[in-house]
Amino acid sequence: MSTVGDKFRIGILTVSDRCSAGLAKDESGPNLKKLVSGELLDGNVLAEDIVPDEVDRIMGILFDWSDKLRLDLILTTGGTGFAPRDVTPEATKRVVSKEAPGLSTLILQKGLEKTPFAVLSRGVCGIRGKTLIINLPGSTKGAQESLEAVAKVLPHAVELVRDSKKEVEHVHRSMGAQGDSDPEAAPPSVHSKVDVSKVALRPRKSTWPLLTVPDAQWKVLALCPTPADPECLPLTARLLGRVLATEVTSSDPLPPFPASIKDGYAAISSDGAGRREVVGSSEAGVTVDGVFLKPGQVVRVNTGAPVPSGADCVVQVEDVDLVRSSADGTTELEVEIKVAPKPGQDIRPLGSDIETGQTVIAAGTEIGPAELGLMATVGATTVSVHRLPKVAVLSTGDELQEPDKPLCPGRIRDSNKLTLLSLLAEQGFGDTYDAGIARDNPDSMLERLTAALEMADVVISTGSVSMGERDMLKDVLINDLGATIHFGRVFMKPGKPTTFATLEYKGRCKLVFGLPGNPVSATVTCHLFVLPALRKMSGSTLLLLGTIVSAKTEKDISLDPRPEYHRVSLDWQPGNAVPVARSTGNQLSCRLLSCLSANAFLMLPARTEFRQTLPAGSIVEALLLKRF
Repeated sequence: MSTVGDKFRIGILTVSDRCSAGLAKDESGPNLKKLVSGELLDGNVLAEDIVPDEVDRIMGILFDWSDKLRLDLILTTGGTGFAPRDVTPEATKRVVSKEAPGLSTLILQKGLEKTPFAVLSRGVCGIRGKTLIINLPGSTKGAQESLEAVAKVLPHAVELVRDSKKEVEHVHRSMGAQGDSDPEAAPPSVHSKVDVSKVALRPRKSTWPLLTVPDAQWKVLALCPTPADPECLPLTARLLGRVLATEVTSSDPLPPFPASIKDGYAAISSDGAGRREVVGSSEAGVTVDGVFLKPGQVVRVNTGAPVPSGADCVVQVEDVDLVRSSADGTTELEVEIKVAPKPGQDIRPLGSDIETGQTVIAAGTEIGPAELGLMATVGATTVSVHRLPKVAVLSTGDELQEPDKPLCPGRIRDSNKLTLLSLLAEQGFGDTYDAGIARDNPDSMLERLTAALEMADVVISTGSVSMGERDMLKDVLINDLGATIHFGRVFMKPGKPTTFATLEYKGRCKLVFGLPGNPVSATVTCHLFVLPALRKMSGSTLLLLGTIVSAKTEKDISLDPRPEYHRVSLDWQPGNAVPVARSTGNQLSCRLLSCLSANAFLMLPARTEFRQTLPAGSIVEALLLKRF
């Protein structure tokens, strides 16, 4: 039971179609209320509700309870499984500003102690504002066991979210954590085999061979796992950027009937020109069943409308004069065709655009707006797409703190996680986890890496890969996790210490990218190494550099001994096919401002004895930073 601070303000949300409709009794909610009101936690339940398995309804409650009621803790129960309507994790992800994968891991570990079927629960934990949100399973037993798994750390977690400094310090003192370098971190629960105490004996030079960028990229792609089993998603899901696992075929012909290309009159071509009786009309969206045109007759038709049986042409309205109408002008009775029509004139035959069963989109195609429109056209309401890899992003360093807190002495705000998470989302890889900040000690590094590996297929870390006495990522990966380091240096600027490793974790191949800690280096190397790997794992065939264009340098550029990825802004002038590349200024790898106005990396060659500078007007390849 908590003894820290005021009682928690708690909300309990049951997600169940049956309970919401009154077809089943909610047992998990009342049981949780009893547990959090004294048995496990010292809280006041201020909000309770039951909603059906609908993303919008769940999100609405979570928004209201966190933003309006400002509850400390929201517990949801139900909707975390594999069934089509189990959408609680998806709704929660859209609400929280940052996830708490460690809590999810604790819940999973507790569940696996009871049954292997615990792996089928997809619950998410996260934070919105000053509210902690935790997804629990729908069964009464499963919800209770999951709550028990995190009950001991919840008081401290809630106080951290509340930003109650006095209470947090009290907990740390009681845990014996006075000397911890991070005032917000409890002591690690795991212990690394890595010994960093012998500072004087650390290597002075890197032992890792220096790979070229292309060699490093191909090594990454060669070791990427193939796409996971595909998933079937409805057309209404977020399919933009996803890759089709199977071809899409048409379930119906297009058009599904002979259709008029123009506004005019359906007629019989053998009648030629002359006067015709108007016997009705055919409008788009209206069937003309039972209508059969006879010689001397026409039917008024709109563009896209079915052509009635017996007609073999359409005469546009411009080639027809009105001869006679009803007295009130509402009905055409007789018209004159001025130009003799030809058979098939202005008619789209049945299936002329797409035949039934025709393949309209090939497997391996990346879905864009046009593909979505075509799927809707041919009735492909559910499609098979390759799964997106799950990605965790981890920062390292004693000097880092989360950006939403007042800056502490000697600290800097962590920008890398937010930058990389946003970059991944922009590129279509939104299934991501904020793995937090690992401190500069092996135990903290191992704990954070383990939690990240539990949640993700790919782990991206920034920092701890260079030659400093606290750069220990490679050692922890090798000694504690049995990883294989495939490269630890790349011949490039910025990003030389970039590291790539693979390891087997709980029977599955995991990728780890150790990117440099400098913000620009992390951004550049993510583009060059991480995104190609994620594209391959997502089934894409467009793997490497994305869109490359030729660009003209605006000014002389001094070359570096290493090939350089120089941040530039490309400016297309009217009448010129080749854009002008304007440098964004100081290219120091720590200067994130150089990325602010950049829309491309200028791919500069290495300096040689004969070429020290690239003169203005030189044509150089540039890598565009956005998807086109």
